[in-house]
Amino acid sequence: MSDPAPPYPGPTQEPRPGRLTARRHPPVRPAPAGLVPLTGTGGTPMAMAYAPEPTADDDAYRLVVLLHGAGGNARQGLDLLSPVADAHHLLLLAPQAAASSWDLIAGGFGVDVRRIDGLLSTVFDGYPVRDVTFGGFSDGASYALSLGLANGDLVDRVVAFSPGFAAPPVTNGQPRIFISHGIDDPVLPIDVCSRRLVPHLRSLAYDVTYEEFPGTHELPTPIRDKAARWLTTPP
Repeated sequence: MSDPAPPYPGPTQEPRPGRLTARRHPPVRPAPAGLVPLTGTGGTPMAMAYAPEPTADDDAYRLVVLLHGAGGNARQGLDLLSPVADAHHLLLLAPQAAASSWDLIAGGFGVDVRRIDGLLSTVFDGYPVRDVTFGGFSDGASYALSLGLANGDLVDRVVAFSPGFAAPPVTNGQPRIFISHGIDDPVLPIDVCSRRLVPHLRSLAYDVTYEEFPGTHELPTPIRDKAARWLTTPP
């Protein structure tokens, strides 16, 4: 895992990398429900998606983009919320980082932003999407916060499980935020990560729901369930 970094310094008006161009639109070629692998040129694994069966009263989904931790994979990202996807009608998209972790961790937004942007366009082409959330675990949580806050005109909520930092190059909108962290986390210690990050975000007027739990670098089932309820509860 990467070392914890200090909270970002605040909004700036200067356009910088990290902006997504994909936007929600009516589907143009309906895609199937269930588990869907997404591949690139030559069959390169790019992501995994999961779509619950459409419901009779509302077929639009809350899309949750789930980012795995360092050294992880798309399946591990998907598993963060796959146990609750059907019950809460969540469309899940779990990209695979181009390297062992996300590009920002290695020095700046780049290839992973372009990959996620393309994957979002593919998902919007195939599924009706009402709302967009970014989420992740560990390095993926840091990336979800950074990319989500930079794209708050697309993303209305961010779910960060055990993040280390947030470093958006520019901020847009005011997405609501859910953060959880284990009090005995030996990988990204809570005192220098979430206990610094949460007050900073609140000082910038973000609506932050924060959950500490007795545990280490993990996502306990009760925290997953709270996050799912938070995602589907109106503001």
